Amino acid sequence: MLKRGHSVGFLGYREHHGGGAEALRLAGPDNKTKQYDGGVLRKRTQVEADVLAREKAAQELADALPEESSTIPTINLFLPEALKDAVFVGHLVTDLDSVGGAIGAAALYNGKAALASEINSETAFALDEWGVDKPPTIEEVLKENPDAKICLVDHQQTSQMNPAINPDNVVGVIDHHALQSKTIVTDRPIYIDIR
Repeated sequence: MLKRGHSVGFLGYREHHGGGAEALRLAGPDNKTKQYDGGVLRKRTQVEADVLAREKAAQELADALPEESSTIPTINLFLPEALKDAVFVGHLVTDLDSVGGAIGAAALYNGKAALASEINSETAFALDEWGVDKPPTIEEVLKENPDAKICLVDHQQTSQMNPAINPDNVVGVIDHHALQSKTIVTDRPIYIDIR
């Protein structure tokens, strides 16, 4: 069992390339790139470098959180009406930041989290470790409510969007990636938070 302070690698979860700092450790020969199986190299982004640089501080913050969530104070923020009661769904080849972002956004905006695809071992471990229920798939959610408002989380490219999602129902995007090709195009203004 993983204890606080250990990495996911401690358990031997190295066969996946899910999100988070563990996947960022796929350091290339110059430590400025990521090297995947088969020798494919990709330049590390500034966000990835910043995540690695702040990993220790983030772990200290996580360790300082109270065990009981009811002791965390409530903060009133501006919450866009467009996202209220929306379904928050990450990208295909679902990873931890995609699922965690969807769960967190659903809690923040009084919505519902959904999975775009099956979760990887890192995500399964995190959900189990912290006692969080695995969200339903987007197909299950849309079967109950085909016209549900959708907010894309951790992506904005149509190539990463589950095909069950009708682009006309997308009301928002919450992402931390640079805009790239195949970014979703909508007929009306939507809520966008990319940083």
